[in-house]
Amino acid sequence: MAGLGKFLKQAQKAQKQMEQVQEQLAARELETTAGGGAVRVKINGQGDFISLKLDPEFLKEDAGLVADAILEAVKQASNQAKNLSKEEMDKVTAGFQMPGMF
Repeated sequence: MAGLGKFLKQAQKAQKQMEQVQEQLAARELETTAGGGAVRVKINGQGDFISLKLDPEFLKEDAGLVADAILEAVKQASNQAKNLSKEEMDKVTAGFQMPGMF
């Protein structure tokens, strides 16, 4: 049962660390651009979108081109947030092992 006690302590420590990482991710802002900088998207590390800015001159372009650039910027921002979150969570869970599993 000593292994179980150690496991529970590890789990509690990992949970606290994950909560801290979540707070840090919420405070972290990422920015991505598309359309040669005409589209700017800000997102936090948890994947919550903060802002979308469009160059007014870019809006004079073909609607399909504008839509594609916006979609690309949103996809890039989302991927950045997912990757950042995964990297940070992997750091927390790297040393966490379940007894008898590894």
